[in-house]
Amino acid sequence: MSLFTSHTTETAPEESKSILESAEKQLGFLPNLYANLAEAPQALKAYMQLDKLMENSSFSKEEQQVILLSASVENNCEFCVAAHSVIAKQMVGVDEGIVNAIREQKDSDKDKINALIEFTQEVVRQRGWVDESKVKKFLDAGYTQQQVLEVVLGVAMKTISNYTNHITGTEVNKEFEAEAWSKDS
Repeated sequence: MSLFTSHTTETAPEESKSILESAEKQLGFLPNLYANLAEAPQALKAYMQLDKLMENSSFSKEEQQVILLSASVENNCEFCVAAHSVIAKQMVGVDEGIVNAIREQKDSDKDKINALIEFTQEVVRQRGWVDESKVKKFLDAGYTQQQVLEVVLGVAMKTISNYTNHITGTEVNKEFEAEAWSKDS
């Protein structure tokens, strides 16, 4: 049992209601992360703004999901791993082998994607103190200095959601249950 309220569009603080209504209309359901973040309207707004900024980054939709899923695996966030696995596979069309490689913490068969996975996880693991040789390896894989900082953007977005899910005990929505995940599995 959580100490936190998982809000609906009716119970949410006034500043969060329109965001929840919009998400529910767009997705057809209300992700439990949003329902929990609604308690703090500014946190919900920040997360949604970071999501928009990430969508407008120089990374492809596939690469964006690789970053978000990789950070979520490294942060051991069951909710976000399930959610981004569904989004990656069903909404973006990321190859199942790439999604499974990230979830299982193994290499995929694509070197450039592996560099993105490794760099994202290193940013999370080292809390940004990434060794220069690892930054160079990422750049040598064909990424740019801009993309180094856009990985940080994705990690910031996932820090908000992953930590919120840890603290509030966010349950995986039924829409994401097919991709339920545990670091121990």
